[in-house]
Amino acid sequence: MGIRRTIADRVPRIRENIGRNQLRERSAKGRVATVLVCVLAGLMMTVASLAARGTDLRTDRNADLRDLVVTQGERNTELRDESEELRTEIGQLGGEDTDSGALTDEVREAEEAAGMVPVSGPGVRVTLTDAPNEIKPPGLDEDLLVVHQQDIQAVVNALWAGGAEAMTIQGQRVIATTGIKCVGNTVVLHGVPYAPPYVIEAIGPRDELFSGLADSEAVQIYRQYVEVYGLGYTADAVGELDFPAFSGSTGIELARASG
Repeated sequence: MGIRRTIADRVPRIRENIGRNQLRERSAKGRVATVLVCVLAGLMMTVASLAARGTDLRTDRNADLRDLVVTQGERNTELRDESEELRTEIGQLGGEDTDSGALTDEVREAEEAAGMVPVSGPGVRVTLTDAPNEIKPPGLDEDLLVVHQQDIQAVVNALWAGGAEAMTIQGQRVIATTGIKCVGNTVVLHGVPYAPPYVIEAIGPRDELFSGLADSEAVQIYRQYVEVYGLGYTADAVGELDFPAFSGSTGIELARASG
């Protein structure tokens, strides 16, 4: 009986020791799992940091497009000024050599046609403006109450058709590769954004220039919006206009005469 009692007394202790061992094993596994999770999290944070290189991985979807355009436009203006300075310097260096620096009449005419030299003369000034802010007809898309790229282009095309010899928009010389783009509520010309009023000037026979504007169907449609919704349109004769030479990049490396 004594032996049986001894064994019976030991059984609960044995079970208790087994439970403690199992608990130790589980605790050890838990600590290992916790360490692995922390290591993995640290690795992911390191990879994300290297990929971002100090920048925010989440892009700002609400960035102001107009501010971006204005900033880039200022940079483009600086580059254009630098290009003009270099072009002037090159011209001065070339002029020192009378054999290679002298320009022929044919080259001069080509430069004038391409807008690469300043010009002066009588012409026409057209100004386009948005409708006043207080004008908001019910049910009308407000996008129809502002000047767009196609409105400026319509005036430009009409003036060319009327015999314009040279042209500027917002004081910038217009050449064959000039493109007008709408970005938000601004118009971008040669990489520089402009807000209204938009001023288009053309040198040429004034009567023919006015006739070109009057004959343009696109300009006539715009003027209907002027009368109904208050968009701005003025066309005035100017006795003398002074246009600068085009100072930007033409985007053309090689040209060949047709025919």
